[in-house]
This record gives sequence, C-alpha cells and structure tokens, in this order.
Amino acid sequence: MFNDFGVMLLVLLSFALTFTVARFLSRNFRAKRRAREEAARRAGESRQVRRARERRQK
Repeated sequence: MFNDFGVMLLVLLSFALTFTVARFLSRNFRAKRRAREEAARRAGESRQVRRARERRQK
C-alpha cells in the first residue's frame, strides 16, 4: 500500500488544496458582504448626501 512518505505527501497536498479553496471562498464572501453593507448604507442616505458623495468621487 502507501508508505509513510506517500501518506505525508497526500496529507500536505490535501491541506494545501483545502487552504487555497477556503481562502478563495472567504475572500469572495467578504467582498459580497461588504457590497451589501455599502448598498444598505447608501439606501438610507439623503439626496443631498448622495450628491455630495458623487461629487467627491469625480
């Protein structure tokens, strides 16, 4: 069957793959949550505040 080196290599590759996928998914989740929070904050602002923010961004 597998020797000790093969098992350790398989464990390390599995760890690296899991870490990479989790990091990618976490980054996407945080970006979507940030966008939702920003949209909710903007929905509550007045017309005057919105126009001032738009002027600053130009």
